[in-house]
Amino acid sequence: MKRVLTRKQKKRIGIALSAGLLLSLLAAAGTVGYLTFLRPAANPPAEACADGRPQARGPVVVAAGASVTKGTLGRNWIGDLRRREDLRGYEFVNAGHNGDTSADLRRRVDSDITACDPDLVTILIGTNDVRGGVPAEEYRANLAAIVDRVLEKTTARVALMSLPPLGEDLEAGVNHRLRDYNAAIKETANRARVDYVPVNERFTDRLRSRDRGPTYDFGFTTACLAAARHYLFGNSWDEVARGNGLELFVDHIHLSDRGGAILSDLTARWLPSARGTTGNRP
Repeated sequence: MKRVLTRKQKKRIGIALSAGLLLSLLAAAGTVGYLTFLRPAANPPAEACADGRPQARGPVVVAAGASVTKGTLGRNWIGDLRRREDLRGYEFVNAGHNGDTSADLRRRVDSDITACDPDLVTILIGTNDVRGGVPAEEYRANLAAIVDRVLEKTTARVALMSLPPLGEDLEAGVNHRLRDYNAAIKETANRARVDYVPVNERFTDRLRSRDRGPTYDFGFTTACLAAARHYLFGNSWDEVARGNGLELFVDHIHLSDRGGAILSDLTARWLPSARGTTGNRP
């Protein structure tokens, strides 16, 4: 005989199903939130340099920056460098922090860069300065202070990286503002006599070869949805980018696999050329 559920029983089942669904959604959101925003970068300074210079058999490289460098949202281009056969023996310390501005990096330059006594340092910082409306002159002063401190406290070879476009519409207002910050990067490199890596130029060349990209539209929701597609549904970062009508970015700021490849290839070309001119070790 078929059992007929009472209205109260149906209500209890409905509540249980709703609670289960809510818990599943919260667990999924927590997983994405941790993997994207809370987990530390691989081999961060707090671990790698807790006792000073890492015990590495090859050159120690500190990559300093914000979330694009940290690589938990978008392609982990530092991880790609670690896996390259031509860079075997290099020790990569990831000093990327989500949301950092030039002022934030300036405050942690000693703990996260000079404490590692590195041979080589890459600096990619400023996207959040542009987004946050930090005046270009203030940004220039912070960047100069960071470089000067690294040169004062170490004998590392330093490379300043120009900032990638924000989104793929090169005519967007935000990319017009970006030009002043990239000019400050190049001028700081020239003044301090450190190297300059043309990241923006390579991205721009790639984007100019295609139709105008979609309107710049970065936001927290866009970033979270991009992360969810990657971490929950297994989409590659390139697939996430295509889903948003993009090629080099997954959410208008963080890198697709193709975008990450541009950055890692530029860095890989710089590292061996700079290695022989560092002053720390033979």
